[in-house]
Formats: sequence, C-alpha cells, structure tokens
Amino acid sequence: MANASKSFGRWFHQLGSPKWFYQKSAKWLPWLWIATAVLLAFGLYYSLFASPVDYQQGNSVRIMYIHVPAAALSMVGYLAMAICAVIGMVWKMKMSFMAMRAIAPVGALFTFICLFTGSLWGIPTWGTWWEWDARMTSELVLLFLYLGFIALHSSFNDRSKADNAAAILALVGAINIPIIYGSVKWWNTLHQAYSVTKKGAIAPEMQTPLFIMIAGFYLLFAIMVIIRLRLEIMNREAKSKWLQEVIS
Repeated sequence: MANASKSFGRWFHQLGSPKWFYQKSAKWLPWLWIATAVLLAFGLYYSLFASPVDYQQGNSVRIMYIHVPAAALSMVGYLAMAICAVIGMVWKMKMSFMAMRAIAPVGALFTFICLFTGSLWGIPTWGTWWEWDARMTSELVLLFLYLGFIALHSSFNDRSKADNAAAILALVGAINIPIIYGSVKWWNTLHQAYSVTKKGAIAPEMQTPLFIMIAGFYLLFAIMVIIRLRLEIMNREAKSKWLQEVIS
C-alpha cells in the first residue's frame, strides 16, 4: 500500500510538470491517433452500414452512434474541468489550470455536436427539432457554461486572476452535470432514459458498434485536449529554458 501511494504521488508530481507532460505527450500522440483511427473506422462502418435499421426509427437511429458519445463527453469534459479547478486552487498546480483551459473549447464542441445531432434526431422522431425538455435545456445550459468559461478567462489580462475566476465558474457550473444526468428520472421529459449499458435495452448488434464509437470518441477527445494543452504550455512557458531547448 505504501509503495502504491508513493508511486501515485510520483506520477501525480510528474503530471504537474509542463516539461514532463510536453515531452511524454509527443510520444503518446502517434499511438493515440492510430488507435482512434482504427476504432472510428470500424465504428463508422458498423454503425452506418452493418448495423440493422430500427423497426420504429428507421435509419435515423444511426444518429445515436454520434449523439450518445458526444453527449457523454460533454458531461465528462466539464467534470474534468471541475476536478482540474479543485486541484489548481488547492495544490496551486499550474498544469491543472492549463488543462482546464485546454478542455473548455473541446467540451463546447462536443456539447454542440450533441445538441445538433439531437435536433436532427428529434425532427423525424418527435416532429420537432427543439423542445424545452429538461434534458435538452440543461444540455444547452452546459454549452453556455463552456462558452462563459472561455469568455471569462479571456476577459482578464492577469493570467492568475483569469485562472482563479474561471475555476470558480467551473466548480459552480458542475452543479448542472447531475441535473443533466438525472433530468429524465426527475421530470416527465420527451428524452428517453439512459439505456446504453442496460441489459436488453439495446440490441447487441447495435450496442457493439455504439461501444466502439464511444471508445473512439473518448480517444479523439483526449487527442484534442492533449494538442490544445501542448499549445497552452508553449504559450505559458515560452520564455522557459527547457522549452527553448526542446524547440531548437
């Protein structure tokens, strides 16, 4: 137990080092790109061509393979921002603030994809592209929280003040995540309840490509965040000796 705790502490300390992350992530990215390409290639083939047509929704069910992963990552991304905010404010770890800033635009993009694909699915299924449904409305609020975070951070000239102010918004906004998740249980909504892992809720021939797409989207999300985080490190550490050595 002591060795495990010591190893975690060392890993946590290394992860907080811009130099360590910048150098290591350069080695991770090629492998992540390969894994993502393979998963998305298989996932898109099975979801768009090999998976069956739903007996009620027809081909519109295929929107699910994009919508569900995007919806999951829209919430995961904001929770990750909130965790980074806590770490940054408590342990004063500057990499946490950088990560928080790197996640925000990526999370906003996936939230927009979630809302857009949900609207496309709603037209043939509900007969409307938008309804002020509890799940849809709280997801829209999440998009505004992401955009608000980006705008708030950009409004400060002092980077330290920007980090702290945006971190507070990330923590306060995290209240919306359980509301999004529980909205279909707490209120009478048009949106169906969570059923991705529920046994028998989705046919196996649909569930398998959905899981592949979810895995591919998670890796794609990670790649986008890592790339943005590397750029953030370059921006903030521009005058550091180690970065100058790496670039040269």
